[in-house]
Amino acid sequence: MLTLLSQNWPKQDLLGQRALTEYLFLRLEPMTHPTQSSSKIARFLFGVLAYVSLGIGLIAIVIPGLPTTEFILLAAWAATKSSPRLSAWLENHRLFGPILFNWRNGKIIQRKAKVSATISMLLCAGLMLYVLDHDWPVFLAIAGMSMGNLWIWSRPERLPLASE
Repeated sequence: MLTLLSQNWPKQDLLGQRALTEYLFLRLEPMTHPTQSSSKIARFLFGVLAYVSLGIGLIAIVIPGLPTTEFILLAAWAATKSSPRLSAWLENHRLFGPILFNWRNGKIIQRKAKVSATISMLLCAGLMLYVLDHDWPVFLAIAGMSMGNLWIWSRPERLPLASE
């Protein structure tokens, strides 16, 4: 287990009370911790969700407009509930491992992924406006992509540096 130590953590919490400690400890535990579901049916359903999400995430790598990261995060979450083997594979994967590590340890989305998602959504929106009739479903899809893009850009790109 790895522990990140920040010595400059604020000494007061949001209520103005003295913090219990001056240090921030972030435990970077593997995603394969024992949260597996006890029911066989639930494990099966979580397994189906994990593999379907992984499949969509893999397809989304080459198809603009489909979000890769969200499906991989969903697959990783479902895998922790169903399959320690799949969970470990995702966590140790050269492409997906860093994404999962960053998300698990600070809800971080790297700038490269943000830019890629934005370009992909812009291309998809432009293609929809060019090919499809300008009806409400097109504008609803563009609004959904815009909201998703705003959410992506609201996520941090790295762990915040503590300052006093």
